[in-house]
Amino acid sequence: MLPGKRSVRVGDVILREVALLLLEKVRDPRVKGVTLTGIHLSDDLKQARIYYSVMGDETRVLKAQSGLDSAKGFVKREIGRRASLRYIPDITFVYDPSLKTGDHMERIFEKIRTAE
Repeated sequence: MLPGKRSVRVGDVILREVALLLLEKVRDPRVKGVTLTGIHLSDDLKQARIYYSVMGDETRVLKAQSGLDSAKGFVKREIGRRASLRYIPDITFVYDPSLKTGDHMERIFEKIRTAE
């Protein structure tokens, strides 16, 4: 028996495959520069929330979201071909603002260091 929860192991495989698909196969310019930050796969493996981040303003985030939403069918079909799963999870892309928040905090720390 493999250690760990099955949904976590399968989620890691799905995240890796989606990242490869976005880099190599998806030609939509709206998804360029998108970084996948994580995945939450339900215990029954039927729902997947894939978290992404992109640098830029709100319009860049909205463009990336629309690009990812339009590529969802292709990504789901390719996951079905590459992974041997009984059910292909329904994929939802969710914006993750953690990189933007981290960058903002880093700038604040830099200002504090220069002020001292």
